Amino acid sequence: MGSCKNLTVMFVPPQALTHFETSTYVRFSVLALSSIFFLVDPFAALPTFLAVTAGQNEAKRKKTARKASMTAWVVLTAFAVAGQYIFRMFGISLPAFEISGGVILLLIGLDMLEAKRSPTQESPSETQAASAKEDVGIVPMGIPMLAGPGAITSVMVLVGQAQTHWQMAAILGCIAFTAGVCWVVLHFAARIAQAMGETGIRILIRIMGLLLVALAIQYFVNGFVDLGVLSKPAIL
Repeated sequence: MGSCKNLTVMFVPPQALTHFETSTYVRFSVLALSSIFFLVDPFAALPTFLAVTAGQNEAKRKKTARKASMTAWVVLTAFAVAGQYIFRMFGISLPAFEISGGVILLLIGLDMLEAKRSPTQESPSETQAASAKEDVGIVPMGIPMLAGPGAITSVMVLVGQAQTHWQMAAILGCIAFTAGVCWVVLHFAARIAQAMGETGIRILIRIMGLLLVALAIQYFVNGFVDLGVLSKPAIL
C-alpha cells in the first residue's frame, strides 16, 4: 500500500456566515432584542400574574394578559420615539445614561441571579395592592412589572446609540416582538407555569440574570469608551 500523507483539515466557515456574524446590523439587533427581552422578562412575571388574576375567569385573565402586553408595548414604544427629545430636553449625555443604565441593569441582574424579581420591577406592596384591584392589566402588570425602569432605560440607551433609520426600526421591532411574547406567555400562563414548574422558571430567571449582568458591564464599558476613559475594545 502507498504511504499515507497526514492531511490537516481546516473548517472555513462560509463567507456569507462570516459576514452575518460580524454584521453591524446583526450585532445591534441581537443587543437590542436581548437587552429589552431580558429586562421585560415575562417568565419572571408569571407567578405574580397568576396570583393577581387568581379570582378571574379564563376570559378575564386573557383580557388582562392582552392589556398588560399592549401597555408594555405602548410605554416602551413611546420612550423609544421620544428618547432623543428627552436627552435634549434635560441635557443628558449618552455616556451618562449608559453608565446609570448599567447600574440599574446590574441591580436587576443580581436579583435575577437569586431567582427573584427586583424591587425596581415589582415591590411586595404593589403585588399586595394589585390582588385587591379589579383591573390589573395596565397597573401594575403593564407598568412597572413588564415595562419597568430597567426596560425603559435600556430602550433609551439603545435609542441614544442608534444612528440610522434601520437601527430605530430594529429597536421598535424588538419592542413589538417582546410585547408579542409577553402576550403569549401571559395568555397561556397557567399551562406554561405547570409545564416548566417552579424549578424551571427559577433556572430560566437565573440564566437571564447572568446575561443581564453581562449586558450591564457592557453598558459600563460603552459609557467609559464614549467618555474617552477607556479605548474601544477590538471586536472579535
